[in-house]
Amino acid sequence: MKFFAVAAALAAQAAAVSVSGAAEGFAKGVTGGGSAAAVYPSTTAELVSYLGDSSPRTIVLTKTFDFRGTEGTTSATGCAPWGTASACQLAINKDNWCNNYEASAPSASVSYDNAGVLGITVKSNKSLIGSGSAGVIKGKGIRIVSGASNVIIQNVAFTDINPKYVWGGDAITIDNADMVWIDHVTTARIARQHIVLGTNASKRVTISNNFINGVSDYSATCDGYHYWGIYLDGSSDLVTMKGNYIYHTSGRSPKVQGNTLLHAVNNYWYSNSGHAFEIGSGGYVLAEGNVFQNIPVVAESPISGQLFASPDTTTNAKCSSYLGRSCQVNGFGSSGTFNQADTAFLSNFAGKNIASASAYGTVVSSVTANAGQGKL
Repeated sequence: MKFFAVAAALAAQAAAVSVSGAAEGFAKGVTGGGSAAAVYPSTTAELVSYLGDSSPRTIVLTKTFDFRGTEGTTSATGCAPWGTASACQLAINKDNWCNNYEASAPSASVSYDNAGVLGITVKSNKSLIGSGSAGVIKGKGIRIVSGASNVIIQNVAFTDINPKYVWGGDAITIDNADMVWIDHVTTARIARQHIVLGTNASKRVTISNNFINGVSDYSATCDGYHYWGIYLDGSSDLVTMKGNYIYHTSGRSPKVQGNTLLHAVNNYWYSNSGHAFEIGSGGYVLAEGNVFQNIPVVAESPISGQLFASPDTTTNAKCSSYLGRSCQVNGFGSSGTFNQADTAFLSNFAGKNIASASAYGTVVSSVTANAGQGKL
């Protein structure tokens, strides 16, 4: 009888676990693992297997999966491009990066965890869901592989990926994929990028309600503010960022270039020691209804791409032809300016799934209450 009671309890638990809500914006309609019965990995090997197989999966994390030490460590000679002070990140000599790009930087001894360098492979039709505040992947990120589609990552924390070393690993990597939703995720103490979309087309991606926590003992700006935040560099990418809390960074949060159309709406940037946006050639950014608090440089100069940053209600009416509504103005507190109004690229939004936008006055309370793991 005990066996049947346990089996019934597990079946009820599996039936109750599912993705919460639905993606807005460009990745609207993503289903991930769909109706696949939930699986509960108990080891790092099981987690890797579930994420990397070819079956639709709903994968539920009920504990911390600590990958540190599982693949050994490497000691080598790297470099110190940003200085040798204790708060400065060092760099691993990945693909001779120190020799090719930082030849004048002093050499430095590095010792890093191998597991962090390359993320876990994630294939198509997967939902990776954390249970409450328990789902944590430590010491290793994930990598949504080339050709993958229909992936949901929700309510998971990614932490402690070689934070001392640039090129020591990223939290979430997407490259040559489609229909990806990253929601209610927390990232903290990451070597390089918290979220990175590579140079190949990642097509339709929604990044919502996440907490990008840039507090770190090591940074490229040597001040405890993480520099490598969000990197959007795809060749044909449509990215919605909504409701995210981007905290304590010093640059590239986000960097947008390549051929990326970014809709940044109702996000909250707080406490930045450098710049938030870096908009390079091929970056097209519509930013509306966001709040920038203590961000001295909202966008690094020069802006080589195009930007519509909701300067006033009259200009915002120009959005109506393409979004079906006027855009919202952004809010600022002790922050720099952000008021460029390029309009030619707005036609790229026509006919696509567009996230809704609220007035910026409600953003701080909403984002701080809802962004990140454990706040579903």
